[in-house]
Amino acid sequence: MKRTPLLNRHLSKLVASLGHMDEIVIADAGLPVPPGVGVIDLAVSPGVPGFFDVFEALTWELIVEQAAFAEEASPELVTRIEVKLAHWAAETGKPIEHVRMSHDDFKLRSQRARAIIRTGEVTPYANIILVSSVPF
Repeated sequence: MKRTPLLNRHLSKLVASLGHMDEIVIADAGLPVPPGVGVIDLAVSPGVPGFFDVFEALTWELIVEQAAFAEEASPELVTRIEVKLAHWAAETGKPIEHVRMSHDDFKLRSQRARAIIRTGEVTPYANIILVSSVPF
């Protein structure tokens, strides 16, 4: 058995396969998945699992250097994301660059993701691109 809280084998396999600068997306229930991009569909029902549930679980195994999210996100959502990123950076000792972009640009950039992790989140623009880093 694993020692970290991330139990989903598909997510663990994805994290283990990432190299430096690979990108993954944690997405709300409505973000379109571009052709050719793999999807790990965790959505069960509206809100289950939530965006931050999946975000939190990934922080146990993933090191990131950049996070990108939509300019259209509400101030409350942006604050929650930025607080989580700050805690994550403090825990890993690695700074995390924040990049804001239009939702249209976000969807275009998601075409190069290794995978999209679809949650049941129904909050508008609750999507983030995470760029993997290295632990050294």
